[in-house]
Amino acid sequence: MLKRLLFANLLLIAYHFSPAQDPWKITADKIDPSNYYGVTVANGMIGIVSSPEPFKVKDVVLAGAYDLYGRGRVSNFLRSFNLLNMKLSIDEKEIAAKEISNMKQELDMHHANFISSFDYGDKASVSYTYYALRQLPYTVLMDVSITAKKDISIIGSSVMEAPDALKDVQNYYNEIDRPHVLISLLTSSAKSPTGKLLMCASTTFLFNEMHGQEPRVLHEMWDNNMHLMKFSKKIKAGETYHFSIAGSSITSAHHDDPLNEGERLTIFAKLQGRERLIMFHNNAWDELWKSDIAINGDAQAQQDVHSMIYHLYSFVREGTSLSPSPMGLSGLGYNGHVFWDADLWMFPSLLVLHPELAKSVIDYRYERLEAAKQNAFANGYKGAMYPWESAGTGVEETPVWALSGPFEHHISADVALAAWSYYCVTQDKIWLKEKGWPILSATADFWASRVERNGNGHYDIKNVVAADEWAENVDNNAFTNAAAKANLQNATEAAKILGIVPDADWMNVANNIPILKMENGVTKEHAAYHGEGIKQADVNLLAYPLKEITDVAQIKKDLEYYETRVPNEGTPAMTQAVFALLYSRLGDGEKAYHFFKDAYEPNLNPPFRVIAETKGGTNPYFATGAGGILQSMLMGFGGLEITPKGIIQIKSKLPANWKSLTLIGIGEEKKNYSVK
Repeated sequence: MLKRLLFANLLLIAYHFSPAQDPWKITADKIDPSNYYGVTVANGMIGIVSSPEPFKVKDVVLAGAYDLYGRGRVSNFLRSFNLLNMKLSIDEKEIAAKEISNMKQELDMHHANFISSFDYGDKASVSYTYYALRQLPYTVLMDVSITAKKDISIIGSSVMEAPDALKDVQNYYNEIDRPHVLISLLTSSAKSPTGKLLMCASTTFLFNEMHGQEPRVLHEMWDNNMHLMKFSKKIKAGETYHFSIAGSSITSAHHDDPLNEGERLTIFAKLQGRERLIMFHNNAWDELWKSDIAINGDAQAQQDVHSMIYHLYSFVREGTSLSPSPMGLSGLGYNGHVFWDADLWMFPSLLVLHPELAKSVIDYRYERLEAAKQNAFANGYKGAMYPWESAGTGVEETPVWALSGPFEHHISADVALAAWSYYCVTQDKIWLKEKGWPILSATADFWASRVERNGNGHYDIKNVVAADEWAENVDNNAFTNAAAKANLQNATEAAKILGIVPDADWMNVANNIPILKMENGVTKEHAAYHGEGIKQADVNLLAYPLKEITDVAQIKKDLEYYETRVPNEGTPAMTQAVFALLYSRLGDGEKAYHFFKDAYEPNLNPPFRVIAETKGGTNPYFATGAGGILQSMLMGFGGLEITPKGIIQIKSKLPANWKSLTLIGIGEEKKNYSVK
């Protein structure tokens, strides 16, 4: 039955997507607005989501900007000003979707830009490319090219539109005239729904003409939520005209004076100029791609893996102390909150590819350690109890109707595992002392107070939501117990490295936390488990990443049991990724490949192969799944292992159709690893 359903899914995928021709570019030349799932261009701070409509973007999402509105009475990601929407009129008629032909869109993953092109009757061919500039966290660029087929006149407009949820919108237009440049600034500000944040955005035109010869810019107010600036130009047949729009979006969550700073950043981009902006952006992405995964023998898998890496790189930014939500910067999914998705699923892949990106993710947790301590205090525990859902401040942000908020306690051990792994890969003892140790010791104290001491071998952890979230309010969940043990052991090891005497009770507790077994010898998911279906990997995580179970026969026994307990629909992509990773390590390349493909291919949405959370789901882009699948590539097929002494490579098995796998620029030393 499973094989039949998988085959049907693969047929459906083949219908939607043509074979990959390019490892770096995903092209859509049949745009169906009714079956269109946008792809994101982002720089770790600002995300732009594509639209099938010409000169439109669906969403602009800004990391770190939250306010109380919408569902759940908790902080939510805010839609930012839609600062890249444009209008283009040719011969006094605005271009509309129904009047264009040969629409083509392309994501260039190597240099993180999105290109759209189309024909407008017998009058012009048009293309536009937009960027979330990697070197400038709050700044975007739209680059437009119009080739006239006959003599035409154009009107180009930069449109600033405020999302409905914002209030007290203020619109500004001003010109700064200098002897060498004229700068037109279209600016808006608004308050977030509760008034907590001031949100601001500003745009300007970049013209190629010499100063004094550039088009005249006019400002128009449409209504309170929208205004625009525009220019006109005549283009002769056969000529190509270029112009660009640069813009910045920033809030009071990022800067004390976002209104003035937004305009300053836009002016900075204007005076850098289009060529330098694109050059620095491309250089930054060239640096990121010095860490890569190369598959020889499977062109489609190569393109898909590049897409996964591209999205993780796009959703995280060095030096921000921000952490990605399950959907990254692709929209408002999961309210933009931070879960274990970041620490357990995205972080390890980022850590071995780019430790400096991973550092922001764990620094996010360090900066919210005091909030985690207050959370533990409120729940009657010691140490630090991290919230299941975290946003701006680090307090618990899970909506009240979800029991994961009060009970999914393994998150504290997931954060601690990320901190320990960061030290293991970087060997940075200064970081360990200043940031890692405070996290590890406080979370270890939490578990020492969390267990119920019921005699030797029975330091039980009762009443939790399991990693398998269909198991609510259960006792002695396998993953929670094993993750707590790892937390206590790693805190003890960190103390020894730093010359600190560890709390002896930590290892006492670790040695007495039970891992349960069923009568058939399979590791038992929790005390009341009797073979039910599971939402996601739980027991199998004890082999990786927890290393609680190392016996090969036990790993295989647990795999063979739980892989049959996962329904074919409604479960997240990470589960099959763990199966793929473990089967590759066990030497079964074909079964590993089956689960690698099953992890994401049934989750793909057109036209850019963006991953949804579940098979047949429609909520892309699921960065958590990408992180898990990349771990199956790096730590499964690639055999990477994070140890207290650094990264090593262990035995693994490739699928028969892959000639080789090369992991490029891994770890602090940027080493290459190959498997053939």
